[in-house]
Amino acid sequence: MINGGVSFWWQQVGVPEPRPGLDGDLDCDVCIVGAGLTGLWTAYYLSALDPDLDIVVLEAEFAGYGASGRNGGWLSAELSGSKERYAATHGREGVTALVSSMESAVDEVIEVCRTEGIDADIVKHGVLYVARSAAQLKRMHEGLLSDRAWGIGESHQRELTGAELRDRLRVEGALGATFSPHCARVQPARLVAGVAAAVERRGVRILEQTRATSIEAGVVTTERGRVRAGRILRCLEGYTAGIRGQRRTWLPMNSAMIVTEPLSDDVWDAIGWRGAELLGDNANAYCYAQRTVDGRIALGGRGIPYRFGSATDVDGRTQDWTVESLTSILHGMFPATRDARIDHAWCGVLGVPRDWCASVTFDPATGLGWAGGYVGSGLTTTNLAGQTLADLVLGRDSDLVRLPWVNRDVRRWEPEPLRWLGVRAMYGLYREADRRESNGLARPSRLARIGDRLTGR
Repeated sequence: MINGGVSFWWQQVGVPEPRPGLDGDLDCDVCIVGAGLTGLWTAYYLSALDPDLDIVVLEAEFAGYGASGRNGGWLSAELSGSKERYAATHGREGVTALVSSMESAVDEVIEVCRTEGIDADIVKHGVLYVARSAAQLKRMHEGLLSDRAWGIGESHQRELTGAELRDRLRVEGALGATFSPHCARVQPARLVAGVAAAVERRGVRILEQTRATSIEAGVVTTERGRVRAGRILRCLEGYTAGIRGQRRTWLPMNSAMIVTEPLSDDVWDAIGWRGAELLGDNANAYCYAQRTVDGRIALGGRGIPYRFGSATDVDGRTQDWTVESLTSILHGMFPATRDARIDHAWCGVLGVPRDWCASVTFDPATGLGWAGGYVGSGLTTTNLAGQTLADLVLGRDSDLVRLPWVNRDVRRWEPEPLRWLGVRAMYGLYREADRRESNGLARPSRLARIGDRLTGR
């Protein structure tokens, strides 16, 4: 089994040769720090709206090194954060507008891939969320009732009958499930590599192996020189803590994945997973999975959720116990996979704001902006954020700039050791809640709610 080496997705396509880095100081119109999908989508839309802009993207490793090339491949319309918090400033209409925009962004990514010739193994077959205990089933029904109360109808997500679920796939112990059509499977490395190539064709410069250390109005300081620009955009998501003064802005949350060897036809017949639906569950420490284009199951969940001092992983390597935990989830859901080899394990970080809600911000007075804090629902959100940030930078009056995640003011995380203790306690409570629920607790465990209150989730 390979452990780390960034991700299985990059192993499939090959880790790219690094692009040239910054060589001394330079000037440009727009400097984007971070060549993940947030930065690349922002560059894509900025260059489309104003082809005369001189845009430079700075990247510490290579384009797509972070979460953009390590995620579970869910191009979904799942909302990042709490509906109540978005509604506090923009009301019910703001929430439904954000949900609708996320649905549209799924199709936007698919259309861009078509027009730009990006082959990212995209298939839009929707996403299933299964409930495997009475408590999970109750939580699932509560979520559907909440959607209806907010005016989010069945076209966004609906409950499946038992027959409908079994017709799509067979999950051991499943008591119920919901389905949303607004989700597509994607190979993350192919997607981010394709978007990077598309922005370069538009004249955007991507400078790799160039680590930014500080961002101030008008200038980005790196280990290889300075970049001066009137507009500077921080698009670092889980790596934001690496910028001077930003250690407590967003918490880098860790998520890990495993992928099986290609499964035999007999195993797939037992599972019944013939399409490309994405799969999640209703646990507190939830999992996420996809059937890959070459017939594997890739499954992820939280390993060690947070490292002291906002540290990040080393080249995607994860712990043995995390691999064992994810393998146990895989075997529990699909007993037919028990003899299948695990080929690769890896991990990555995602950005978590103190209120667990994503944001897109730009200050015309300073020329500084940023986007991120996707709390694990970022693959589609990066595209919507890139569209929105481009409109903000160019001063365009669009529906996007009036969405409730624009220019949100969120307080910082507590200093250490408080944030380490809080996050570790939260996931400890989640795991214990899941253990109790799987052992027969009929309702969602109160321990999970204590975990939510502890960290403001």
